[in-house]
Amino acid sequence: MQRVQLWSHPYLFSCSTFPWLAVQGRHSRAYCSAAQSPLPVRMESRNYEAAINIIEGRKRIRRPNAASLHDATDEQVPKSSGTPDLRGTPSIAGMSNWLQAIGHSAEDINNLNVIHVAGTKGKGSTCAFIESFLRTHGARTGYPRKTGLYTSPHLMAPEERIRINMQPLERRLLARYFFEVYDSLPQLHSDYDPSKELIQRGPRTLQLWALLAFHVFIREGVDVAIIETHHGGEYDATNIIQKPMVTAITALGMDHIAQLGPTIENIAWHKSGIFKRGAVALSARQDQSLEEVLQKRSAEHDQVVKFVDEDERLPKVALKLEPKVQRKNASLALAAADAFLHKTAPQRCSDLSPADVETGVAQWTWPGRFQVVTQERSTWFLDAAHNDMSIALAAEWFAEAGKKIDYRGAEPLRILIFAHINELRDAEQLLDNLAHALFKHEVRMDHVIFTTYEEQDERDGHAGDWSVAGLAAFSKVWKNSKASGRVTEAVNIPRALSYARDLAAKGPAAQILITGSQHLVGPSLRILQS
Repeated sequence: MQRVQLWSHPYLFSCSTFPWLAVQGRHSRAYCSAAQSPLPVRMESRNYEAAINIIEGRKRIRRPNAASLHDATDEQVPKSSGTPDLRGTPSIAGMSNWLQAIGHSAEDINNLNVIHVAGTKGKGSTCAFIESFLRTHGARTGYPRKTGLYTSPHLMAPEERIRINMQPLERRLLARYFFEVYDSLPQLHSDYDPSKELIQRGPRTLQLWALLAFHVFIREGVDVAIIETHHGGEYDATNIIQKPMVTAITALGMDHIAQLGPTIENIAWHKSGIFKRGAVALSARQDQSLEEVLQKRSAEHDQVVKFVDEDERLPKVALKLEPKVQRKNASLALAAADAFLHKTAPQRCSDLSPADVETGVAQWTWPGRFQVVTQERSTWFLDAAHNDMSIALAAEWFAEAGKKIDYRGAEPLRILIFAHINELRDAEQLLDNLAHALFKHEVRMDHVIFTTYEEQDERDGHAGDWSVAGLAAFSKVWKNSKASGRVTEAVNIPRALSYARDLAAKGPAAQILITGSQHLVGPSLRILQS
């Protein structure tokens, strides 16, 4: 497979464009002095809110499919001549140039000691488990001293995407580091213009988040950077890493088909694009056809992918490891942490102890994934499932976890709150799959509430055009399925939760499942915690 040198493009910036004072860090080459030209955002306005507005302002209206590959030249996007039917969105295009403009070399990125994680389901949970195991090991031995974690999307606040020692990046630091990036990329000083040459357009939102994460981890001097891919692998914006320490693939399934499909084998090919020569290659157990794809892809880089079974070192009983899919995620994370320590740690502290494993599981947290919140007589089950694979797991988890709660003979009221808005997924099919999964696990809903992503409760109750049509379509799907429950439509999330609370107050107890999207679960969790 032919690849281009991602760090050898003629479009380079001189040191005079680097805006911050010279700093010689463990990872970074010396930074240079401020740019000469005036900048659009004045110093007094350089705060967290301004940074987030600029980042979010560069979102694409609709993610392109494979046809978008014509946007980038052969020199900007690596391709494999042996896979002409495979498709991918080339978000990697331009990344090396922009990193060079910020002042970072390929060596700087390699020195971050990267663990790169791709997959369809469980990426975030697996990354968080890796971080927890390594941080626990570091607390005992002194290595790693500082962890970096990059994931997306965020659940409740944008800074959750970039974490240091599991803590979301402080807002003042996010602003400081963002405007260092901003000052080095004049493309960010104006609106995104698709008519310009690719490099001159500047990064889109996800590309910009990835650039910021790399910059933060270099400036903060982390000992390990755990990086979750966005959607794919081969063409993903995060795949500029040339020499990761460890690469890991979580469970694979049918998602982002327009960019990565049409078959699940195509998706496996894209995800395994993170495999690199010299990096340990790991994967959760997959269907045989997918394991064959991963084996072939790892062999291209002179590696043998190891398929990870359930790790017996995990605690036999632990709420953090429920449902059972979390054991698979934690097992893969343990294998990744082991491999990382064996490659990088001082000899005296290269193994995870039994206490490291137990504590790592106990302190692990990943809000919005199989999360339970108990308030008086109501138990809220929140899971940001958003594809067919994860929605089935959410239904199974709700069924099994609900059975374990003792209501002293009383039958709880069961309520579903669902929302999903996505141009690239069939939301109605997703809901239908949820209905069938609940029916399969013998869960009878008493009430079903369909809502939108709207977080503000406008008292006039006005719903937009999509809301009216979308909620009506959801209601029709549910009524045509085998699932039970009286259907209600709520035009925003606060009203959906308020109605669920009113219903719960009338019964001896209630179990409320909130699922369908991170854009529903995040605001719901914020309301519940307030």
